[in-house]
Amino acid sequence: MKGVGFFIGGLLLVVVGFQPALWLMAGLLACVLAAGLALLPQNLGKSKPSKSIDEFFGKSRGVNLLAGARVFMFGARDVWFVVGVPVFLYTFDWTFLQVGTFLAVWTIAYGCVQAAAPRLVERSRDGMSKEVPAAQIWSIILVAIPVALSVLVGLNYGPRPDLVIVIGLGLFGVAFAINSSLHSYLILAYAGSAKTAEDVGFYYAANATGRLAGTLLSGLLYQISGLTGCLIGSAVMLWPAC
Repeated sequence: MKGVGFFIGGLLLVVVGFQPALWLMAGLLACVLAAGLALLPQNLGKSKPSKSIDEFFGKSRGVNLLAGARVFMFGARDVWFVVGVPVFLYTFDWTFLQVGTFLAVWTIAYGCVQAAAPRLVERSRDGMSKEVPAAQIWSIILVAIPVALSVLVGLNYGPRPDLVIVIGLGLFGVAFAINSSLHSYLILAYAGSAKTAEDVGFYYAANATGRLAGTLLSGLLYQISGLTGCLIGSAVMLWPAC
């Protein structure tokens, strides 16, 4: 569902522009909220809450590992995607419209891959034996992409480094979307039945933490060492997620 949301949001951004797209998305979210309140069972998501901080952070090993991986994954994406890539493209005389269109198309494609991820990953009967190794393999692929790009950009390989980054970001988006979908599935598999909502909320709080850290580091690393520094930072952050 999150992949479908990325697809719709990106499509609206391209078709109607930034500000109208925000209002349309707000209206669609309001419709979803109203439908949820009207149609979902009243006791859905109710569970016994944690009574202390220690209990709240005392998750199972699987939940804690996935939450930690989520911090590093989304930090590693935003550390070059948020500031580094747009500013880098501007240095090659891309216009604001061109950069915005590219990022919007990337977001739509990212959503499509996420929506298709369940059909791209082989399923196991127990829901774990094939999915966990698949997440590890895709994590290793994710590490390799920014490493390769940092070398190419650092060596100023080819006449159009901007196109190298565009292609590289496309490959990164495919691998990241599949891995992100796998992790979103695994958090539900690992979450305790009594506190599923709390475990999932804890997991997505880790997501937000990683994005904040990645956004801040994106600007800082770009100022210090350009896009190459952002790419190296991305690879370093992705390694613990493996």
